[in-house]
Amino acid sequence: MSSTLKTGILLGALSALFIIIGGAFFGQSGMVMAFFLAIAMNLFSYWFSDKLVLSMYKAQPVGPDNVLYRVTARLAQKAGLPMPKVYIIPDMSPNAFATGRNPQHAAVAATEGILRILSETELEGVIAHELSHVKHRDILISSVAATVAAAIMFVVRFGMFFGGGSRNDREGGGNPIAMLAMLILAPFAAMLIQMAISRQREFAADRGGAALAGSPMGLASALRKIDAAVKQVPMDANPATAHLFIMNPFAGGGLVNLFRSHPPTEARIKALMENRYNA
Repeated sequence: MSSTLKTGILLGALSALFIIIGGAFFGQSGMVMAFFLAIAMNLFSYWFSDKLVLSMYKAQPVGPDNVLYRVTARLAQKAGLPMPKVYIIPDMSPNAFATGRNPQHAAVAATEGILRILSETELEGVIAHELSHVKHRDILISSVAATVAAAIMFVVRFGMFFGGGSRNDREGGGNPIAMLAMLILAPFAAMLIQMAISRQREFAADRGGAALAGSPMGLASALRKIDAAVKQVPMDANPATAHLFIMNPFAGGGLVNLFRSHPPTEARIKALMENRYNA
């Protein structure tokens, strides 16, 4: 099953969960209200995401005299993409991300740390991965997922604090145990589905990046180095932006992996080397 199909199925599951939760607590009117509140919040985030995140990490623009700019320009031309803005983040933890609402307003940023530890071939793999995100408009996909997940959170919180309920519940037909379980489990289910969507897009970007770079070797080697270095020098990152980076900036394992926005590094490298991933 391709990553695109899996992403579509997960988005459908997230939407279905929203419909079930919204209908259970507030009926159609409450569901619509929550949905439009979530759209307003995430539309702002989507439209201004590049400026917000670049400012958050004190990213500085660089020009053609920097290797990051030259690698990005070469790969953007090869991919048929407009030249994105290129930034350096003053942080020794190795990482990189792409942002922007579409290819015409894209930006690529990399930390000082990643430039110190990667060869130019490995850096090409990383930037090709990020440009694959840009080309396939993954910022839009993640924004849609965030919108539906946020709507679910709104509905659950309204139900918790304002005693929402469907018409059947108000008439005495509701099951309080089921409603309590929904209050507890719905946010976790939404988060798990949202993270699963993000992981599928990472696999797809790995594939696209390997194709753009012409080989999976550079990206696979870069992932190994970044994974080892992040554990030694974790990044002081905002959890809300963790999904943007090529590698989760936080160390963690076990049950924490369920809530991570990235697949395990070993799984990504295995997929790259076996060439069995699909966009």
